Amino acid sequence: MKEVIKEIKDLNIGKVEEDVSIEKMTTYRVGGIARCVVYPRSITSLVKLLRYLKRENILYKVIGNGSNLLFSGRVFEGVLIKLSELDRVEFFGRYKIRVGAGFSLIKLSFLAAKKGYTGLEFASGIPGSVGGSVFMNAGAYKSDMGYVVESVKVLTPDFRIIRLENKEMDFHYRTSFLQKHPDYICLEVIFRLHKGKREAIEEVMKERRNRRIESQPLEYPSAGSVFRNPEGGFAGKLIEDAGLKGKKRGGAKISDKHANFIVNFNHASAEDVKYLIDLAHDTVLKENGIDLKIEQEFVNWE
Repeated sequence: MKEVIKEIKDLNIGKVEEDVSIEKMTTYRVGGIARCVVYPRSITSLVKLLRYLKRENILYKVIGNGSNLLFSGRVFEGVLIKLSELDRVEFFGRYKIRVGAGFSLIKLSFLAAKKGYTGLEFASGIPGSVGGSVFMNAGAYKSDMGYVVESVKVLTPDFRIIRLENKEMDFHYRTSFLQKHPDYICLEVIFRLHKGKREAIEEVMKERRNRRIESQPLEYPSAGSVFRNPEGGFAGKLIEDAGLKGKKRGGAKISDKHANFIVNFNHASAEDVKYLIDLAHDTVLKENGIDLKIEQEFVNWE
């Protein structure tokens, strides 16, 4: 791996870090060590890196803010690619925003509010990057990315840069074209919003933040909702009814405040978190016959 890292540095494509704690790269604040983390400074740099990694058959993973990832405690013997340098933002046309995949969705929602653009209020509490949020079709308050994304610039597996329109992105509840085609990489997104009043938008965002503080365990590291809500029901209620609210494993706990959150309340390990995810899933399946869909992606477990 040392030789690989040297060759990546020689590509001169951006910052390269060695032996990085994955804890600081995910919102669960758990995980092992990544042998190499690369921050490409541009799309051209990203393509250059990927060509090298694919040619040499080197394990890699592209990540955003790590808000829906659960890495194991093992060493990741490959390259993590963070797109945080792809963070250009441009307001143009009639209430449109062009933004790089590495930009914070929360930060974007506040920039839009400041401009008096309405439509992104739902995103003011979603801790993902723009690219990751499009990948997941992140949403809240009966809205999601599918309502506000006009088009997405992506890198194809054969290194073509193309633009997918909203319909081509196949947005549905917590899923998108990108989830079904993980070799495609989100590079840039164009949002189409609407004109609103800044004061009214900011008031909605403030009210929703207060509601989140009251109902969600924001004081601890977590990855937000662990499971998707099943049709006609709520995952949190099913887990609570199964008697698992407050259940602990090591430093992890099924939240006392909201049973669809697992929190790292005391230096939890990745294995602590995964144990509780599996326990909640298997208990609800056994007691209710409902196969809850896990929102988090498990990385480096096999």
